Amino acid sequence: MSIKIGSTLPDFQAQAYYPNGEIKTLKLSDYKGKWVVVFFYPLDFTFVCPTEIQGFNKQTDVFSKAHAQLIAVSTDSCYSHKAWVANGLGKVEFPIIGDTNHEISRLFGVLIEEKGIALRGTFLINPEGRVVSSTVNELSVGRSVDETLRTLNAFQAGGLTPCEWKPGQKTL
Repeated sequence: MSIKIGSTLPDFQAQAYYPNGEIKTLKLSDYKGKWVVVFFYPLDFTFVCPTEIQGFNKQTDVFSKAHAQLIAVSTDSCYSHKAWVANGLGKVEFPIIGDTNHEISRLFGVLIEEKGIALRGTFLINPEGRVVSSTVNELSVGRSVDETLRTLNAFQAGGLTPCEWKPGQKTL
């Protein structure tokens, strides 16, 4: 089973590397009532992935002000995440799930089975646990953090938002 727009996510859990350096269980239910941005990336210690993670990291406060929690996911282990943060990536202000059994990547429909890695997927989950947005890219193209934030703000604004809508503008 993979999720689709409008699907309510099951309460998954997995080991995650946290900003304080701990590795512990993350449960989706811990974020009940909040907006959640789950973004998948293929592997630690690669070329495009750190640009995305650092991009999201620079905007952590902006996502927090929008009452949204960032959660990153890759098929590498939490120990690999910890080593990457300590040896090149730099401090990260959100948890990074180690999806070594591929259950979460498979649930979201981003797993490349033959490679055992995830595509670049970004999912917005509303406070009721329902998926309201999904964007998935092939491995070679990084995503836009600004567009993710704009889309989140548009959903939070309610109503109809036209093309290129930005926070503060009228809805239709």
